[in-house]
Amino acid sequence: MNPGPRARRRVLPAPACAFAAALMVAAAPLAWAEPAAGGGRIYSCIDANGKRLTSDRTIPECTAREQRVLNADGSVRRIVPPTLTADERAEAEAKEREAQAEKVAKLDAIRRDRNLVARFPNEAAHAKARAAALDDVRNAVRISEARVKLLTAERKPLLDETEFYVGKPLPTKLKAALDANDASLAAQRTLIQNQQSEVVRIDALYDAELERLKKLWAGAPAGSLGPAPPGAPAARPGK
Repeated sequence: MNPGPRARRRVLPAPACAFAAALMVAAAPLAWAEPAAGGGRIYSCIDANGKRLTSDRTIPECTAREQRVLNADGSVRRIVPPTLTADERAEAEAKEREAQAEKVAKLDAIRRDRNLVARFPNEAAHAKARAAALDDVRNAVRISEARVKLLTAERKPLLDETEFYVGKPLPTKLKAALDANDASLAAQRTLIQNQQSEVVRIDALYDAELERLKKLWAGAPAGSLGPAPPGAPAARPGK
C-alpha cells in the first residue's frame, strides 16, 4: 500500500543534515543579538513632577525636557534636547545672530588692526598721515576765508552806494546785489565753521588711532582691543 501525501517525507542524506544543523547553530547568536523594537534604545527623562519615565520611544510628557537615549547596557547613546516653544526658538535665533555678529566684528577688528600696523609701522608715519589729512581741510578753510574777504570787499562799494538812498527805496539792482552778497557771505561762514569742525574731528580720530597703534606696537594681538573707532582714518576708502 502506497503512503498518502501526508505520510511522504523527504529524507535528507546525512551530509545535508549535518550542514543544515551547522547553519542553525551559527545563526543562533545573530538572532539572539538582534535588537528589539526601537533598536534596543531606551528613552529616559525626569518629568515635571520629578518622576523618572522610560520608554522605547520619545516620551510625550518630556517634550519640554531633555531626554536621554540609552543603549541596552544603560550607557548614553545621545541626548535629545527639549522641543523649543516659538518664543524660545526666537530667543535662540536672536542669540545665534548676536554671536555671529560678534564673530564678524572680531574678524573685522583683526583685519583693521593688521592693516593699521602695516600702514603705520611707527609713530612718524602716523604723524605724517595726520598732517596730510589736516592740511587738506586747513587749505579749504584758507580758501573759504579768502572768499569771505573778497565778498566783504565787494560789499563796501554797494554799501557806499546805499548812502544816496537814505530814506528812499533802494534800486532793484542794488538791492539784489546786496542780497546776493549777504547770502554768499553767510554760506562761506557756515562752510568755514563746518571745515573747522572737521579739523577737530580728524584730530580726535587720529588721537584715538594713535592710542590703539601704541598698544599694537607694544605687542597687543590684532583684534584684542575691541572694535576700531567708527570712521577711523585708516578705514576710510582710498586711504
